[in-house]
Amino acid sequence: MPAAIKTVNLTKRYGSLVALSNLNLEIDEGDCFGFIGPNGAGKSTTIKILATLLQPTWGEARICDLVVGYESRKIRPLIGYVPDYFGAYEDMVVKEYLEFFAAAYNIHGSQREKVVADVLSLTDLAYKAESPVDGLSRGMKQRLSIARVLLHDPKVLLLDEPAGNLDPRARIEMRELLKELRRMGKTILISSHILPELQDLCNKVGIIEQGELKYAGPWMDIVKKARSGTRVQIGLASNITLAADLLRKHPDVASIEETPAGLDVNLREGLTDYSFLAQLLVQNGFKLTLFREEEVNLETAFMRLTKGMVQ
Repeated sequence: MPAAIKTVNLTKRYGSLVALSNLNLEIDEGDCFGFIGPNGAGKSTTIKILATLLQPTWGEARICDLVVGYESRKIRPLIGYVPDYFGAYEDMVVKEYLEFFAAAYNIHGSQREKVVADVLSLTDLAYKAESPVDGLSRGMKQRLSIARVLLHDPKVLLLDEPAGNLDPRARIEMRELLKELRRMGKTILISSHILPELQDLCNKVGIIEQGELKYAGPWMDIVKKARSGTRVQIGLASNITLAADLLRKHPDVASIEETPAGLDVNLREGLTDYSFLAQLLVQNGFKLTLFREEEVNLETAFMRLTKGMVQ
């Protein structure tokens, strides 16, 4: 089965600026792929090329094995693109807005009424059907944007920062909506700066920096790649420096960093049993307030695997 999204050496240049450099990416049908990177890394450029809005300088992009550029007319019915801004037509009410776009997709009559009602229900906007679009909150406008691209039941969703600038409740509602879309079998490519939510939502992620794809694959694999040995966080009631001096003498301790609340202890490579740390400290009269292995999550992995550089 061909990949839902595939790029081969995809490159986009603006004069001397390389916005995207030889991107090789493969996203399988049903994947929810989180696209991570700083502003200017190439995320939006990639999504706009896949949405058939930009032509690459060279390389190839495919949607459901159709080539972007050569077969764009066949691709557009298969995709739903949500940009990071809402767009125009704010003088309409919600239902009228969706009916307008349904007509653009050649959905007419009773079928149009049913489709509009279905997407309003799915995005939890049915109670706002007669409300002016320009009176909606940002979170509701984002959900309306997703409702719009679901009208023609696309296979692939391209979402550029759909949770950007949303309040916490709206972000949670957006996350639950995207989970439901994934359960429906949609292939989702989503760019976001809210990494904990991507970790909860996506089965795969890609990290891009300065137009180059650094890592791609299951997010757990990327987290493992970012983990460099075992790091233990220890909280102490007092005498933090004395405790650090004691632990530095142990042959299984590679390094120690003092923090306001205690110590971050890095063990020598390959060592995973760190029970001796607590035993040694307690035997020498230190009072522990915290003792745990550092959790390496997607956010931590991103910080460790990138340099914070932009174009």
